[in-house]
Amino acid sequence: METLLINPPEVVRRKTLYLFPLFILCFLSSAFGGSVSTLMSVYLPVVVQDLRGGQNAEQLSYISGYINSLFIFGWAIGGFSWGLISDRTGRKSALLMAISCYGIFTVLTGFMPSWLGLVICRCLSGFGVGGVLVVSFTLISEVWPAKSKAVYTGILSIAFPIGIFSAGLINYFVSSWREGFLIGSLPLALALIGYFIIDESDVWTTHRTEKLHSKLIDNSLFSATNRQDLLTGSVIFGTMLIGLWAIFSWLPTWVQTLVNDDGQKERSLSMMFLGMGGLVGGFFSGWLLKSAGMKRSLIICFTVCAVVSFILFKTNDRFSQVVYAEIAVLALFFGASQGILSVYIPGLFKTGIRAAATGFCFNAGRLFTAAAVLFVGLLVNELGGYGNALFIFSLVFLVGLICVLALKISDEVTAHTNSKIPEANIITDNEL
Repeated sequence: METLLINPPEVVRRKTLYLFPLFILCFLSSAFGGSVSTLMSVYLPVVVQDLRGGQNAEQLSYISGYINSLFIFGWAIGGFSWGLISDRTGRKSALLMAISCYGIFTVLTGFMPSWLGLVICRCLSGFGVGGVLVVSFTLISEVWPAKSKAVYTGILSIAFPIGIFSAGLINYFVSSWREGFLIGSLPLALALIGYFIIDESDVWTTHRTEKLHSKLIDNSLFSATNRQDLLTGSVIFGTMLIGLWAIFSWLPTWVQTLVNDDGQKERSLSMMFLGMGGLVGGFFSGWLLKSAGMKRSLIICFTVCAVVSFILFKTNDRFSQVVYAEIAVLALFFGASQGILSVYIPGLFKTGIRAAATGFCFNAGRLFTAAAVLFVGLLVNELGGYGNALFIFSLVFLVGLICVLALKISDEVTAHTNSKIPEANIITDNEL
């Protein structure tokens, strides 16, 4: 098999051994991010009742909307901000600081005596989670061999749905929401371990040290060279994101409206099926991408999400076991889309702007997502219930499908990722 560069065997062996601990750390940090992101959704009905007891249903919907939307707003700002920080200070420091950020404020969430303090902690937790997802995917895209990159990035993308599943599991076994948020202590421990095992990206180091490199490459994020790729990445990722997070944030509350009892079991299992479907979709996204190509894979994902959203929210007026199956199918293609886009978007940009550009594409749509999540809560009564509200916002999948059909999307997913890597650190494609 052809190699990228010839390496001393010992260097290749050491580098190969390093990649897997790095991958595990990025995987776990993303998984904990998934737990942190959706834990509030499964606990939300009891959290709001605990902090604002005596409020009517409409007021509770407003409060819930603010809690969910400000988390996503913090995520959007964090995704872009940590991308800029990563491009300036390095991938390692940015990743570890972002992990610590969401760990600290997740723990503090469980100690908040009022909903205002809780909202602030959730916003800052989102700020950290947004950074972890951008920097971890950027780091893996820079250090992983090109041939197996799509598969491993797809596997990395299942970390977040594993976290979603874990959020449902935590809620299933831990009834106290304050105890549930102590999960934030685990990412803090992970950041400490990462300080000793992570090395800086050789791609970023080379870019940083070679003065000539910065003169030859346009590093302006919004230059004419980069604007088209920024627009393409932002529109496609953003349309999937709006529908995805409107559903993620409000699915347990919608399920609650379909059951007659307290609904803890149904809410928990729904979130677990959401996580399991996303896990399977993300795991197989690399193979889907290799077999169908970038554009065709995205067409499949957007089409299925649009159709299943209609079935889920417009054909169920009472809870049944079929709801679990429909949630799993929807999540399957959610997960696949995230894995595919996590391969595609970082590869569009050069080293000097890769993290910032990826953060922009991942999070430009998240500002609209925060608004969508808020308006589901604010407009649920006017729209005739959570089912109608979620269906209306899921129509954004059709917008994404139209964009994918209209835009020119290359099947080449490693355009810039492996350029300018120091020779001693390149791993041959047949090593992994």
